[in-house]
Amino acid sequence: MIKQNEFKSTREGYGQALLELGRENPKVVALSADLVESTCAHHFAEKYPQRFFQSGVAEQNMITMATGLALEGFIPFASSFGVFLPMRCLDQIRISVCYNQANVKLVATHCGLATGEDGATHQALEDVAALRAIPGIVIIEPCDYNQAILATKAAAKHVGPVYLRFHRGKFNAVTSIQDTFEIGKAQLLQKGEKLTIIGSGPILTEVLKAKALLNFKPEIINCHTIKPLDEKTIVASAKKTGKVLVVQDHQIYGGLGSAIAELLGQKFPVKVEMIGMPDKFGESGKPNQLWEKYGMNAKGIVKRINGMF
Repeated sequence: MIKQNEFKSTREGYGQALLELGRENPKVVALSADLVESTCAHHFAEKYPQRFFQSGVAEQNMITMATGLALEGFIPFASSFGVFLPMRCLDQIRISVCYNQANVKLVATHCGLATGEDGATHQALEDVAALRAIPGIVIIEPCDYNQAILATKAAAKHVGPVYLRFHRGKFNAVTSIQDTFEIGKAQLLQKGEKLTIIGSGPILTEVLKAKALLNFKPEIINCHTIKPLDEKTIVASAKKTGKVLVVQDHQIYGGLGSAIAELLGQKFPVKVEMIGMPDKFGESGKPNQLWEKYGMNAKGIVKRINGMF
């Protein structure tokens, strides 16, 4: 676990949880598409080589292999970068995994602008949008190392397809390893008024910085499960505050913001604004520089909030 002022990535949390799952459950297996160290699956591969499968640079084949293992009773975790999984193997995910409701855990690292210096080609900003419409898949984006451990273990217990969205950058802890984690149940980080801020992933660290710069106390929700949404918590908060701002390290189209807007449009129409990538590709730079340029850092969040009132 990590505490406040200690910095680790969510992909590292995945690697630690996978190693622990390997010890706890002999049915857990891992697959990689030639990115075993970058996805932090190498700890599992070194400890349990008989349960690790390397597909090479063939993501479609990796998903097919994982599906076969799942249908034989194993719990496969298949990992790659977010620009390759799901983007390069979307057909296999849709048909082999989701149509069959195969018990495959899809693990993407290096997602969002937080991927940083690797640049536009390696910053997965469309992955949630690509997957949200596929029936039967669960989508989870934990906000820090601790929650990544809990989310990975929850995914292993869940029967059915799960997509885990992880990040490369090292960020401060937002949650504790002792926190309760339940798929489909959002985490209330702060009770407040006048505005509900909803986010997922490490960009919530910027939301928490922004709250100190405001002259009121907004309600802040860590919506780690993007699908299925915690409708009860989100609707109740929107009714309480009357305004919603969604912050996401993803395209503004099709991501968490779109999911929230769809929900509230049906259940409780209210003003919803979104901060995210404004229909552009990314570029090379440090995560904090990129978040600043595209209005996703604390300063940009405060500016948007001030414009809502």
